[in-house]
Amino acid sequence: MQATEWWQRGVIFEIYPRSFQDSNNDGIGDLAGILSRLDYLVELGVDALWIAPIYPSPMADFGYDVADYCGVDPIFGTLADFDRLLNAVHERGLKLILDFVPNHSSDQHPWFLESRTSRDNPKRDWYLWRDAAADGGPPNNWLSNFGGSAWEWDAPTQQFYYHSFLKQQPDLNWRNPQVREAMLNVLRFWLDRGVDGFRVDVLWLLIKDDQFRDNPPNPAYQSNGPASSRLLPVYNADRPETQELVTAIRSVVDEYPQRVFIGEIYLSVKQLIKYYGNDLRGANLPFNFQLILCAWNAETIAQIIRDYEAALPAG
Repeated sequence: MQATEWWQRGVIFEIYPRSFQDSNNDGIGDLAGILSRLDYLVELGVDALWIAPIYPSPMADFGYDVADYCGVDPIFGTLADFDRLLNAVHERGLKLILDFVPNHSSDQHPWFLESRTSRDNPKRDWYLWRDAAADGGPPNNWLSNFGGSAWEWDAPTQQFYYHSFLKQQPDLNWRNPQVREAMLNVLRFWLDRGVDGFRVDVLWLLIKDDQFRDNPPNPAYQSNGPASSRLLPVYNADRPETQELVTAIRSVVDEYPQRVFIGEIYLSVKQLIKYYGNDLRGANLPFNFQLILCAWNAETIAQIIRDYEAALPAG
């Protein structure tokens, strides 16, 4: 019988560092604050901590706009503070999971600052730049998840760049092998420090249609719903090529023993089970948001569990 991994039965507790515990009375939670509460978390019966982004960031999206993937924002502490926290976590028999934000960086990341200097800059293809449409408008009809067009005009270089979320969060071009290798090396940087895995943000958005085709209208759209749901995200979400990246991320995580790859995936059960990967070489744990969205009664919850387990791949 296959041994049970720690994450298969472990209780994972999310910590949003800004609001968890402030150690220096500046009004913002920090790594030292988390450290001071570890024994409390042990008392709760927690097995692992998942910490929301702590990287240097302008905080346009509270840390999900990353300006340096291999550092700690001064509001939270230093890399040395992180190492102290990680050691204390492990001393208590706990695990520590980081939030990895691979779909987009901050517009203040050095990669993007370089990318937007000119059309022929070596980093230009690290992001998604396109000419305007014939009428001068955005290249296609793709919408931001935060509302409005997902394209932002850059006057100096006379092109649009793509952002799935805020305009301050330009999407990285994961079709570029250099981007892929740079981001996989970010995982290795933190795994080498001893982190026990990653919760990977918006995993299903990493690849976009290489022809940049317009999305079709959503026939089920209701006017009281979010504007971003007016279209079906056929060409800018859950593309088939995404699975190759999921396998690549899993391969890096598997270079290190007893680590976990958790994928944030806001999709139907039929779609999300693909993220377990061929031969289970994808995410160890894809998120199942059905349990949050369903009616709060036992039979509905039970049916969702039955449906999910029936859809799971063998193993």
